[in-house]
Amino acid sequence: MASAQVTGSTVDRVRTDPPAGRSGRARDWAEIQERMLVPLYQDVYRRLEVGAATSLLGVGCRSGLALLLAAGRGAQVAGVEADAGLRELAAARGLQVSPGGRAEAVARSAHPVPRPAHSLVTVFEQPPAPALVARSAERTLPGGHLVVAAWGPAERCESAAVLEVARRHAPLDAPDPFAASGPGALESLLAAAGTRPSGSGRVACPFAYAGLDSAVRGLLSTGLFDRAEEAAGAALVAKELAEALHPYLRPDGSVRMANEFRWAVGTKPRG
Repeated sequence: MASAQVTGSTVDRVRTDPPAGRSGRARDWAEIQERMLVPLYQDVYRRLEVGAATSLLGVGCRSGLALLLAAGRGAQVAGVEADAGLRELAAARGLQVSPGGRAEAVARSAHPVPRPAHSLVTVFEQPPAPALVARSAERTLPGGHLVVAAWGPAERCESAAVLEVARRHAPLDAPDPFAASGPGALESLLAAAGTRPSGSGRVACPFAYAGLDSAVRGLLSTGLFDRAEEAAGAALVAKELAEALHPYLRPDGSVRMANEFRWAVGTKPRG
């Protein structure tokens, strides 16, 4: 992971140079932010007993860490990711991730022929868009499972105060990160996509960073601040984000925020 630049005992310098390009943001995601969601991935895979009999499609798989974890359990994995920079990083991890379409490339699989449908499809994108969930259901085998995930309630997520920076500057039509956090929201998405809600879980996903600089870079790599940057400018958003993170600084200069994520699974009917 990229190291933070620490000055003194509590605060490190936030860079004021122009924001990273798309490739830089992709690398920040892979090196800083992606690991924060490992507890979510592991909880889903454990509860659904992902293993050698699983054919998994990760929709919006980013740089592929979730796919690697599933492959490590013996699953046949495939990925879809729109961002070219993230796909390049997935390729560097030995994964073949496609930009989408009817045939996704299969990575780390004993069956090299792309599958039209899968026994497990995951949508770990935040927040999950109804249209994306519906398209993902089409790629789920009858009797298979579709998983969607979202932030937990804002009052259980310390990062909610930080995400307020994005809400304050983004246009009114920007997605709300907590839109699917309410009771039954994920289950409603699954039902609308034609699956039968059949389970759910809650998992702690603390966001922990080496320092303030890495925290800002990691959070910006999520894409949740993109609309705010377009409207208010990247420099202002980065400055206010750093200020919002100060309450979560620790004496050693690290940053830690407790968060909860929710996930739900739907089963696609047979016949």
